[in-house]
Amino acid sequence: MQVQVSTDRNINGDQAATGHITGLVDAALSRVSNRLTRVKIYLSDENSDQRGGADIRCLIEGRLERRRPVAVTHQAVTVDQAVSGAASKLARLIASTVGRARNHQSHARGASRPGVGPARAVRSLDGTPPPEE
Repeated sequence: MQVQVSTDRNINGDQAATGHITGLVDAALSRVSNRLTRVKIYLSDENSDQRGGADIRCLIEGRLERRRPVAVTHQAVTVDQAVSGAASKLARLIASTVGRARNHQSHARGASRPGVGPARAVRSLDGTPPPEE
């Protein structure tokens, strides 16, 4: 999995900060990292001229194998909180996307739903058997 970090001019984007951010994302995405080919992280300070509030925005775009990219955002007070929040959201989104695809594929192959058995012939109300097909 390739990780790319981009920051605006108000957020420290030096090598040490980028390494720390990459480590946070790697840890949060460890369960689904084998499904990802590339992760892009965009950090911005939404109201850089003002203090306080949840103004650090993290957008993470994940590129899944043989699928369209998916993206999530998270806003928080600190860079670490914004990155961790967005990475957790991305991990959940990928797990549910992959789970839905797996579920869809099993239904497409003819697997029956749990609790649903094959259709059975039932006698009509007057007691006569159903017609043979």
